[in-house]
Amino acid sequence: MTSTIDIPDLAATEAFGRRLGALLFPGAVVALVGQLGAGKTHLTRAVAEGLGVRNPAAVNSPTFVLIQEYPARLPIYHFDAYRLSGPREFAELGVEEYFRGDGVCLVEWADKVEPTLPPEHLRIDIAILDESRRRFTLTATGDRYERLIGEFP
Repeated sequence: MTSTIDIPDLAATEAFGRRLGALLFPGAVVALVGQLGAGKTHLTRAVAEGLGVRNPAAVNSPTFVLIQEYPARLPIYHFDAYRLSGPREFAELGVEEYFRGDGVCLVEWADKVEPTLPPEHLRIDIAILDESRRRFTLTATGDRYERLIGEFP
């Protein structure tokens, strides 16, 4: 199932992310895809807010550390695959254990490591329309994710 949402500005990105975070469930995996500067980390920060992270400003790109963990309503595991050579290197981080856990996994640059993602997950492709507008294409694989994207008009 696929749904496309046009996001007019930064405030709408934040509102979308907070709502998504409120709807996520234990073991959820969200794959974020988009070019540099598309807003993957900004969206992740908003999702973390929706999950109740205490300090949203602490949510930043884990490009150099590869994974950040944040306590919230559900633990948040924020991955960045940008600097990785591919799926094997990502798998070596122990991602399977995270995917099977009770937290929420948010994977930036997920297209680089797609074979390692669980069969059921939510993919969000972010396209830059102009300086402030984005187009989110949500692709749900699995019943829980299909119900989730049904919550967005």
